[in-house]
Amino acid sequence: MNEQAAGSDQAGGAQASAPKPPVDKTAIRNAATVIVVRDRASRPSVLMGQRGAKAAFMPNKFVFPGGALDASDADVALAHPLSALCAQRLADQADQDLGNALAAAAIRELWEETGQVLGHRAAWAGDIPENWQGFAQTGHRPSAEGLQFVFRAITPPGRPRRFDARFFLVDADALCSDPDDFSGAEDELSHLQWIPLDEVRGFDLPFITEVVLAEVGARLGEAGPPASVPFFRNNDEASLFLRIHGKPMVD
Repeated sequence: MNEQAAGSDQAGGAQASAPKPPVDKTAIRNAATVIVVRDRASRPSVLMGQRGAKAAFMPNKFVFPGGALDASDADVALAHPLSALCAQRLADQADQDLGNALAAAAIRELWEETGQVLGHRAAWAGDIPENWQGFAQTGHRPSAEGLQFVFRAITPPGRPRRFDARFFLVDADALCSDPDDFSGAEDELSHLQWIPLDEVRGFDLPFITEVVLAEVGARLGEAGPPASVPFFRNNDEASLFLRIHGKPMVD
């Protein structure tokens, strides 16, 4: 996702519009991450890519596709919404109206970073946000019906970027694109590949990714969304491992 702050002069000598304030990249930002699982009934694998060596956040690490919400994500009409249970869990300890935006951000980031399409073939109505135009040109509208909210984590204090990340699980069968074709991906992630779960620990992974993978591995036999969602809540006061709705995890 590109972030920019710019002002523009008005025609006819009018006063220039005020520049947008710079983004505070140390503030906690809402974000969405997608865990795409393939062949879950035989030898399951997950779609991952490697971040660049110069990336400010998690350089060189293998990660799932994902990123921060864009303002336009809240305005995107989904072809199909999240399940009621997932929407309810997303609203816990968060803004009540974030569910649609988080699902849209997950689908957009998946498209931008891997070229994979999660949606339904349908025309868009009205203006299309600039950062959604490439997705719209595939002839699809984003659909969240296959997404399951399975994990939430806040980046610990002291990191150069901090996110309140929601992790969504989706089966590769829900994709509308060739799962082996990454030609439409942008260059944020390299070495895009399907990594078998029994080999993934051999890659350079962030700690939180290892935790999420353990949760995903335990859920592969479940068809529906989880009744409760792990929440790794790091703030300035304490680091807590909770279950949404806010109940401590049981060892």
